[in-house]
Amino acid sequence: MATEIGTIVEDGDSVLILDQTLLPTRLAQVRLSTLSEAAHAIRSMQVRGAPLIGATAAYGVALAMRADAADAALAACLATLAQTRPTAVNLRWALARMAALLSPLPQAQRAVAAWREAGEIAAEDAATNAAIGQHGLTVLRQLAIRGRPIELMTHCNAGWLATVAHGTALAPVYAAHAAGLPLHVWVSETRPRNQGLLTAWELTRAGVAHTLIVDNAAGLLMMQGRVDLVIVGADRVAANGDTANKVGTYLKALAARAHGLPFYVAAPRSTIDFACTDGAAIPIEERDRSELGAGDLSVANPAFDVTPAPLITAIISESGLSAPANLAQWR
Repeated sequence: MATEIGTIVEDGDSVLILDQTLLPTRLAQVRLSTLSEAAHAIRSMQVRGAPLIGATAAYGVALAMRADAADAALAACLATLAQTRPTAVNLRWALARMAALLSPLPQAQRAVAAWREAGEIAAEDAATNAAIGQHGLTVLRQLAIRGRPIELMTHCNAGWLATVAHGTALAPVYAAHAAGLPLHVWVSETRPRNQGLLTAWELTRAGVAHTLIVDNAAGLLMMQGRVDLVIVGADRVAANGDTANKVGTYLKALAARAHGLPFYVAAPRSTIDFACTDGAAIPIEERDRSELGAGDLSVANPAFDVTPAPLITAIISESGLSAPANLAQWR
C-alpha cells in the first residue's frame, strides 16, 4: 500500500495533515499549529473518518496545552473540539481520554503529557487497524476457495485516508491483496461529497482491481450476482449494534439482505458507544446545503444514516468478529 504522505504526522511543535478536501486531484499537506486550526481541519473535513478525527482531536488538545495549560483553557479546548462533528464517536472518545489524563496533572506537566498521549492514540489506531485487516482477511479467505476473484462492495472511504494507517473497511482488502488473494472492489461514489473517489484513488495506488459505480447501481449489481459481500466502516456503533455510517449505507444493507449477501462493519472498539443504547440515540450530522449545489431549492443533507443491527452479519474489530448482539463482550 503506497502512502508516501501520512494522514497525520508529528512535525516538531506541530502536526502535518493530508488535506483531503484537495483529493484526488491534488496531494498536499497542511500544518496544524493551534487549536483553532485543528478544529477547522475536523469541521471542514480536511481530515475525515472517525479514527482520524479522534487522533486529530487529541493533537488539537496537545496544541492547546502548549499555548495555555490552565484548567479553563483545557475545558475550553475540549468544548471547542467536541462541537466540530457530532456523529463520529471517536472524537468524543479521544477527548475523554485526553481529559482523564490531563485533568489531574499539574499545569506544568500537561503539555508534555498531552503530546505523548496524542502520539499514543495515533500509534494505537495504526496497530488496531492492522489487526482489523487480519481478522477481515479470515473472512475473505473463506470466499477465495471458489477459484475466482472475490467481489467486494464498499461505501464511502474507510481506507488509510480515514485513519492513521491501514483503514477499517479497506484494511481486509489490503491484507488480502498482500496475501495474493484475487479480489475486485465495487466502489460506491458516495454523494454528495464523492468520497468513493478517495477509495478509488487509494485502490489505484495500491494496485487493487476496482470499479467506481454510482450509488444507486449497488442493488442491481447484487441482483445480478456480481457481489459476494459488503464491508463498510462506521462512525458510531450503538450498544445494540445499530451502526451509523455515511448516508447510503442503510440502502446497501437492505439490498444485501434481500439478496442473501453478508454485510460486515469494520470498526475499532473505540467506535462502539456503549452509552448509546440504539441507533435512534445517534446524532445525525446535517451538512451545509451548499454541498448539494442545489441553489435556492429546499434541501436536506444528512451526512449519515443508521443500519439496524439485524442487517449486519458481524462487526470486525481489532478483537475479532462479533455478532451485533454480542458487543458487550468488548465493553
